[in-house]
Amino acid sequence: MKNPSEIKIINWGIIGLGSIANKFATDLLTIPDAKLYAVASRSQDKADAFADKYSATKAYDSYEALVKDDNIDAVYIATPHALHKENTLLCLEHGIAVLCEKPFAMNSQEVSDMIAMSKEKNVLLMEALWTYFLPHYQFVLNELKNETYGKLLKVEADFGFHRDFDNSARLFNKSLGGGSLLDIGIYPIFATLSTLGLPENMEADATFFDNGADSTCEMTFTYKTGETAKLKSTLLEDTPTEAIFYCENGTIKVNTMFHMPTTVTVTTNSEEKTLDFGYKTIGYNYEAIHFNDLIRNGKTESDIMTFDFSEKLIKTLDAVRKLIKLDY
Repeated sequence: MKNPSEIKIINWGIIGLGSIANKFATDLLTIPDAKLYAVASRSQDKADAFADKYSATKAYDSYEALVKDDNIDAVYIATPHALHKENTLLCLEHGIAVLCEKPFAMNSQEVSDMIAMSKEKNVLLMEALWTYFLPHYQFVLNELKNETYGKLLKVEADFGFHRDFDNSARLFNKSLGGGSLLDIGIYPIFATLSTLGLPENMEADATFFDNGADSTCEMTFTYKTGETAKLKSTLLEDTPTEAIFYCENGTIKVNTMFHMPTTVTVTTNSEEKTLDFGYKTIGYNYEAIHFNDLIRNGKTESDIMTFDFSEKLIKTLDAVRKLIKLDY
């Protein structure tokens, strides 16, 4: 492993070259002190095409070959959920820092195993929940923390879009963690945990596709001090996909597609204003820049997307799955 202080350009590798990897690679090109150095797929042709598209130096036909490349400082894992643990442990075993796409893994036990390996090897690991690092969401968190509009009373958040069912597609493949909860339900849950914390009680109802993957999940969280959260994820219909935070003296609404670069509308008795954050990228550069800084500073854990938060997130997802009787 290189001395962190000696790293000028962070050489990135990407494992799994699907749609999200394309978005991450696009934004990585906007970061001056980072480079997409290597990519890996189970198909050499796919790896070559991806490397050519984003000017990567190396293209490998196996993940095992990529992690043996000593020039790599960090790996972004963008494989299906069910492979996250396996792929993460492979990289950590070779001393490579890992930014693993959300959900971190399939369940709490897998996440615990990943974190334990990170600590054992003293190698940086972070869940890539990009929303946490977006300026508009950081703005909302600061407003709520400072109680600019009084105490937060209620959260409403949804994420829904319609897709025709396709049993062969990863999104609907239960064995790969497909379905609405792990894929998109994680975002409304994230919005709640990052603002209200863990609930005292949870209720959940779901509908299912014929193959057992959940098509819709509706959740209600309640808190000891009276706060509530109403959350929904669905693959059956397009929904507003907003996160609304109701405070004593005003409402903060993260507008449509709240999990990605968007605007924020603040409403009080006296005015309504919409804030534009001037995004110029897809939004993946913010988590990558944070991760680069962690590497250069010799950190093994993020101070924003902490292990503790990732564990709370996956445990909440596990609890919801238990309530709706969803097993992978």
